[in-house]
Amino acid sequence: MFTRRHVLVSTLAAPAILRFGIGSAQAATTLKISHQFPGGTIDKGDFRDRLCRVFAAEVAKRSGGDIAAEVYPNSSLIKTNAQFSAMRKGALDISLYPLPYAGGELPETNIALMPGLVSTYDQGLSWKKNPVGKTLTDFLADKGIIILSWVWQAGGVASRSRPIVAPEDAKGLKVRGGSREMDMVLQTAGAAVLSVPSNEIYASMQTGACDAGITSSTSLISFRLEEVSKSLTSGAKASYWFMLEPLLMSKSIFDGLPKKHQDIILTLGRELEAFGRKGAQDDDAEVSKVYAKAGAKVSELDAATVAKWRDIARDTAWKDYGAKTAMSANLLKLASDVSA
Repeated sequence: MFTRRHVLVSTLAAPAILRFGIGSAQAATTLKISHQFPGGTIDKGDFRDRLCRVFAAEVAKRSGGDIAAEVYPNSSLIKTNAQFSAMRKGALDISLYPLPYAGGELPETNIALMPGLVSTYDQGLSWKKNPVGKTLTDFLADKGIIILSWVWQAGGVASRSRPIVAPEDAKGLKVRGGSREMDMVLQTAGAAVLSVPSNEIYASMQTGACDAGITSSTSLISFRLEEVSKSLTSGAKASYWFMLEPLLMSKSIFDGLPKKHQDIILTLGRELEAFGRKGAQDDDAEVSKVYAKAGAKVSELDAATVAKWRDIARDTAWKDYGAKTAMSANLLKLASDVSA
């Protein structure tokens, strides 16, 4: 478990590594870590940014300074949607990346945000040790990507007008869903959809191009969507929207490292999964407080309502996804086996 004291001690042990590399030790390997989320510090701010900063500090410490890491938040190094392709090409080392953002390039990755397929953190995290996780891991490795940390996040809905709780509430509204499959469900419910990364939802809602955005609890907070919202539907108790946002690494970069460094990176990635789960669930609990304080009406989902969304998804998005490729069909079957 990475406690606040633990990460602070790690940071103090290697501040120069995070900022400048290893001083005069020019032989050190410097890994660049990019993500789209707001930047902060190692103990304050968006937990996804903090996870990356803990990774940077710990990998430097455990490698004795042989590896340095630099964190680039806010897509300041590489634009959001380009990060996955950059890792596949070896042009970017590491990214904490919403996996379904890669759906335009590899449609199979949309399994990572299949409405109603994952309904709890335990279920999502169990993928790793089940055939669906091994199959997805092998598929991504074949495409040049390694999963270092499995991070799942539950999601909710921020709306400029009425709450979107049941599917019928979305009718006539312009909604950002987060994946092609979520968009299909929304369209079936009578909504218009738009496709933008979560860091662009605020501007879209502010201008009126978007009436509501579905995203993770952490993004609902970090991107300050309460400032442009009158309603929140929280996914803290139940949700049809669970997204896999793992810490990913370029396989070509990983393969070029000595085995002792590979082992450090893989071990650290596994250890950070508990940090990621705690961060996501803490924000699930916090998001309602943030929106209520801002004056928004807060609603919650229950199992019966989630089932309504799942029924639509099963008849539309799941069928469409399963027909895409043989790998999509296999991933959907294996994931459904875990959900059963």
